[in-house]
Amino acid sequence: MIDPTEPGWQAVTGPRTVLLASPRSFCAGVERAIEIVERALDQRDPPVYVRKQIVHNTHVVAELEARGAVFVDELDGAPDGATVVFSAHGVSPAVRDEASRRGLEVIDATCPLVTKVHSEARRFANRGDSVILIGHAGHEEVDGTLGEAPEQTILVQDVTEARAVDVPDPERVSYLTQTTLAADETAEVVDALHARFPAVRGPASDDICYATTNRQDALAAIADEADLVLVVGSANSSNSRRLVELAGRRDTPGYLIDETRDIRPEWLADAHVVGLTAGASAPPHVVEAVLDGLAGLGPVTVIEREITHETVHFGLPPTVRPS
Repeated sequence: MIDPTEPGWQAVTGPRTVLLASPRSFCAGVERAIEIVERALDQRDPPVYVRKQIVHNTHVVAELEARGAVFVDELDGAPDGATVVFSAHGVSPAVRDEASRRGLEVIDATCPLVTKVHSEARRFANRGDSVILIGHAGHEEVDGTLGEAPEQTILVQDVTEARAVDVPDPERVSYLTQTTLAADETAEVVDALHARFPAVRGPASDDICYATTNRQDALAAIADEADLVLVVGSANSSNSRRLVELAGRRDTPGYLIDETRDIRPEWLADAHVVGLTAGASAPPHVVEAVLDGLAGLGPVTVIEREITHETVHFGLPPTVRPS
């Protein structure tokens, strides 16, 4: 926490303005995934297992663990016949096959926008295309999408790789993207693919999800006026990390914080205007705690900048709907 009586903080006390980006924090896919786990815990005998983190946020995971959820890295961490929730990031067909083989009761919390990308991967592969997936190696969403057509899918992470990638038939190429990428950087990769493969085809609608785009646009609307930007989110949250990078590309220092105690006093030296936002998997209460922490250093004027109002809602799967 911030203790204004400590020497490091005393030097940075004083009034500040906080530009609060909106939309921020939870998106519809994250809210749905969390509610699925909560309902599973209420409706079934414990334990309820969750493969991987349900969403990439330490606070969410800790709160669900306190309610009885058991998080496992792979399905072998759950006994045969157990109830297992698949995370919002999706899984490969191989994981689904293993769950079926072991008699696990599966509750699927995959974000519908990730499911859309999986469907596109199957469709593009079935028509005989090489599928170029733009994304970050090792991310759970990318691993799941790669598993849909592993023999035909090639991962490309940046413009350099896009300019060098080879495919068996340049006339039969499609591309997909991870849903949590930076929109501007992804556009550069897509442009590079079009230059290399003029016949390349993409999805009918953008794969980068509405929430990722909205949070990036909301941050862009305040970053130029801020002396620094604080992004609430966990280190393994792709969309949160993209927000920090976006601030940097606008020449504003950006810092990723999981909670208030991660803020360093030297960041606030000469920072009279602080931009504040949160990734799509970060709880709103952490943002409120950060505002309270800054208020402990002096009067804070909060100005919220809302660029759009989100009304998206995703329904729950039948397995956890009330009977």
